[in-house]
Amino acid sequence: MKRIAFYGGSFDPVHNGHMAVAVALLDQFQLDAFVFVPAFHAPHKSRLTPTSAYDRFAMLCLATNRNEPRLSVSKMEVELPEKSYSVETLSRINSESPNDEIFFVMGADSWMDIKTWREWETVLSLTNHIVVTRRGIEIGTSHVTDEIRGRIVDLRSPTQITPRSAWGKAIYISDRVNIDISATEIRNKVRQNDLSWKADVPVEVAIYIEKYQIYN
Repeated sequence: MKRIAFYGGSFDPVHNGHMAVAVALLDQFQLDAFVFVPAFHAPHKSRLTPTSAYDRFAMLCLATNRNEPRLSVSKMEVELPEKSYSVETLSRINSESPNDEIFFVMGADSWMDIKTWREWETVLSLTNHIVVTRRGIEIGTSHVTDEIRGRIVDLRSPTQITPRSAWGKAIYISDRVNIDISATEIRNKVRQNDLSWKADVPVEVAIYIEKYQIYN
């Protein structure tokens, strides 16, 4: 049995905060693999027009092409003919990896907006979840049911690694990463010709953004 985390999102663009989350969770949860799953178009962000899924996929491939074989990128959503919902993606992952222990990673903002997701209670029951904290966003629990609150495991400071054998299907809150980088701000800086954005993304991603004028 492998322990695999899937990190879904727009990644528009992938930045150093996303990469720090991946590296930190590989260690904290003793993961065998960490998979980025770029959305074709996040359903709960329907008012926004994302960058081409193929450009976002390419940038993720460049960002994960480093000396960490446990990092990879999945095409499962970008190849679909229409937008996919997390409940469908997680059901597919479970069917394709029935013997593995699956973790689904989400940011603090997604956790606080979880009730806007399609079949959100089912989503939270399909796999383990890891909620990654972010500065400025309070992690609350009053918006979810008592049953879901009972499955929350708070791993925030003092950081304590739970023994592997003690982990079951749960919702973990992790504060291992304390980097506050905004993809929206990166896109805006590119458009404004503010070169400080380059410090917030992997070098290979910065080269790709400039070469193909992704946000100009």
